[in-house]
Amino acid sequence: MQLYPNLTFDGQCEAAFKFYEECLHGRTVFRMTYEDTPMDLQTPSDWRKKISHATFTHADFTFYSSDAPPGRYQKPQGFALQFNLSDPVEAERIFKALAENGTVQMPLQETFWALRFGVLVDQFGIPWLINCEKPA
Repeated sequence: MQLYPNLTFDGQCEAAFKFYEECLHGRTVFRMTYEDTPMDLQTPSDWRKKISHATFTHADFTFYSSDAPPGRYQKPQGFALQFNLSDPVEAERIFKALAENGTVQMPLQETFWALRFGVLVDQFGIPWLINCEKPA
């Protein structure tokens, strides 16, 4: 069994995936718009080019995403996506990239358990934890 996050956006899925491709060095391997689905005629015309399903992959992880139908988007809360890294330089790179135009809630810093740990919400409203643990 595997667990894959499924992120929901308010019409910004395509822009978010382009941003994540740059920040996380992964790629979008699948993308389907509402106009490419049987829901095309039930979707408002200004929403048909929005994403009904997309898949983002990296060598170490995968996540899925979509644009919620109009009026159905809910702001993410009660969870965060966490990266566990072994390289503090890579932790700093990812944190800085994801924080661009976002909100840093805890700057990336050394803690009693980590070489680097930080908390942010990216420009698309997705919460992230960046964790680079100290060697055991």
